[in-house]
Amino acid sequence: MYYGYHRVSTTEQKLDRGVTVIEAFCRERGYPLEEVFVDKMSGKSFDRPRYIVLKEDVLRDGDTLILAELDRMGRNKSQIADDVQYFKAKGVRLMFLDIPTITIDHSDIADDMSRLALETANRVLIEIYAINAEAELERNKKRCNDGREAMKARGEWDKYGRPRVMKKEAFAKHYIRVVNKEISSLALMRELGLNRDTYFRYIREYHSLSNTATSRNTL
Repeated sequence: MYYGYHRVSTTEQKLDRGVTVIEAFCRERGYPLEEVFVDKMSGKSFDRPRYIVLKEDVLRDGDTLILAELDRMGRNKSQIADDVQYFKAKGVRLMFLDIPTITIDHSDIADDMSRLALETANRVLIEIYAINAEAELERNKKRCNDGREAMKARGEWDKYGRPRVMKKEAFAKHYIRVVNKEISSLALMRELGLNRDTYFRYIREYHSLSNTATSRNTL
């Protein structure tokens, strides 16, 4: 039986392209595709619900698993190698459509040496593609870290991560009541629906802005 698998990193990405590529490949070759399993998760982790179901409960000896690209399996070179070996031991044939030689039907090759040469070439290509997949993950991680540091340097850290519950100016108007002893910090925290960490972070921002304003006024 023929099965497909496709993964994207976030819920914002669309699965259509990879699934369409797998479906078109099977249609062109007359392969009866049973189902394409999909996950919307990072390639760093291999603990993906649909992938685990496909790997452990669905695929059987003699089945074929098709992926549009090798890095859709994941972006960890060591884990990719382990899973490739796992599927081979289980008698499941893998097809990565971005590695053309892997789509060749070995049963059509009568010469043992030619078959062995092709299998060796495939192993080398899988290793190279897996290295590239892991390297791309590291590059993305570095770009994210560099972006966060740049935002911090520009004073735009609030734009990263979860959106602010309220603007600094709005918090200041409420917090002045605490400063004037009209209300306690605990009462204001509950009134604004802020957790402890967020509340005291806003207080630090308030005092930082107040100190900056005071310094300017004394110049």
